[in-house]
Amino acid sequence: MSSVPVTHEWAGEVWDWPLQNNDGVVQVTSTKEKFEVGLDVQFFTPNEIDVKVSGHDLLINCRHEVRNDRHGTVTREIHRCYKLPADVDVASLKSHLSSRGVLNITANKKA
Repeated sequence: MSSVPVTHEWAGEVWDWPLQNNDGVVQVTSTKEKFEVGLDVQFFTPNEIDVKVSGHDLLINCRHEVRNDRHGTVTREIHRCYKLPADVDVASLKSHLSSRGVLNITANKKA
């Protein structure tokens, strides 16, 4: 197997497609009352999405197994990790996948 160099004219500092923070696909909100993350995972089914908490890290993993299409095979995999603020009540974390493919994860703040 040999490498194929990628040429480009891209000059951005941070590239994180498809979950870029500046394109409206990822929304992170932290107020006095709650912490919330919303991200577009429309290419994944609910059983392909895994949300976990490890200490104060929120771990989101989305993975397609290998699928065949008319051009070959496709595998998609996304891993996101968010450091939860110290005042988040980890026991109150909930996740919900909307019919439009937006994953919302919310938690209350400690009193």
